[in-house]
Amino acid sequence: MKFADLGLSDELLGAIIAKGYDTPTPIQAQAIPSVLMMKDLIAIAQTGTGKTASFVLPMIDILAHGRRRAMMPRSLILEPTRELAAQVAENFEAYGKNHDLKMALLIGGVQMGDQVKALNEGVDVLIATPGRLMDLFERGKILLTGCDLLVIDEADRMLDMGFIPDIETICSKLPANRQTLLFSATMPPPIKKLADKFLSNPKYIEVARPASTNTQIAQFKVPVASSRVKRDVLRQLLTSDDVATAMIFCNRKTTVRELNKSLQRHGFASAEIHGDMDQPQRLAELQRFKDGAVNILVCSDVAARGLDIKGVSHVFNFDTPWHPDDYVHRVGRTGRAGATGRAFTLIAPEDAEAIENVEKLTGSKLPVFEVEKGGAKADKPERDEKPARGRREEKPERAAKPEREERAPRQDRPKRDGTKPPKAESRGKARRDEDEGDEPGVWNGPVPSFLGISAL
Repeated sequence: MKFADLGLSDELLGAIIAKGYDTPTPIQAQAIPSVLMMKDLIAIAQTGTGKTASFVLPMIDILAHGRRRAMMPRSLILEPTRELAAQVAENFEAYGKNHDLKMALLIGGVQMGDQVKALNEGVDVLIATPGRLMDLFERGKILLTGCDLLVIDEADRMLDMGFIPDIETICSKLPANRQTLLFSATMPPPIKKLADKFLSNPKYIEVARPASTNTQIAQFKVPVASSRVKRDVLRQLLTSDDVATAMIFCNRKTTVRELNKSLQRHGFASAEIHGDMDQPQRLAELQRFKDGAVNILVCSDVAARGLDIKGVSHVFNFDTPWHPDDYVHRVGRTGRAGATGRAFTLIAPEDAEAIENVEKLTGSKLPVFEVEKGGAKADKPERDEKPARGRREEKPERAAKPEREERAPRQDRPKRDGTKPPKAESRGKARRDEDEGDEPGVWNGPVPSFLGISAL
């Protein structure tokens, strides 16, 4: 099947061909015709299968007919993170270049003035994160009554980030007869409940089993003795496994910062992305990684969902994710668009429960990868114990130091003419005793006057 068989317009097909695509992915082949027929849709597909284009392409053709009005967007796309929202905006710019459509991006971390100005001029496509959208709505800067098409992307991530109440509020402000598209990699019960409440007779598409991982990715777990040696093992993997470009995921923002600094100290070209960085800085670091200025990106889970970065050869889980679903998305940053990839998860003893939950979710045991040099250096605490036992056995011999005792009388040797006396404290005291004629233990300082008063 080709894109030309899906019912898309000639202008849109020209933009698709210009991007170098000809054949749709399975999720695109099944979703695009349903969206064009104005049906509600639930699409479950593992990350990296082309979900974004499966709703961006038909939306462009649908919105080609109609006019925009001030403060009233014609369609709304909800994304959990700023990076995903920016990526969807890039897709609209690329595929919609032959259409007269205006787009606005509502995300946090940037000034609100330009966003309000764009809304006042009227937009066809509004791409937003729930927090910034709710903020502008409460300020009266936006009206949702003219929105006829809603897309909820990465719905399971929305659940993890606590956005479900905001999404329910947003849905209640939209027209009742709208078209709603829900895309997700997994379908936990709260998302199923959300779909039942706000979707009308949706078509259900499932390209891959929920919570499954890409078979094109070779996945391993790497046991380490403790969390303290993870950095040593990671550096060994980075230098020995033919890493072209890599993304390293950590659970905490502080770990991201510290690990990035450590890698840079050891000569690696690395950058970092986490939630404490402002949006321009995050986008700049991400662009450096895409352009090849750095080949290692240390990140938190803000980069785990949906980011389409070509050529990522490796993914490393420095920390085992707390939520098993996040493992699927982290690993999905490699092996995209039919390419192969490799993923390693460092497992310390305290990560045992987390990796068991991951293996339970994915339905398979991860093979163990042994690190020869790095693992040997990191996993040998017993090397510190063997010398300790040896030192305890040798203590009686080392305690006896006859040669030093024989040298002790050298301190009492008479001074030679023209030489300075030794500076050691014991030698200085002996010299003072000889010069001043004092007997050892006898007070040689001033005598207080009261000591001369005799008792009556």
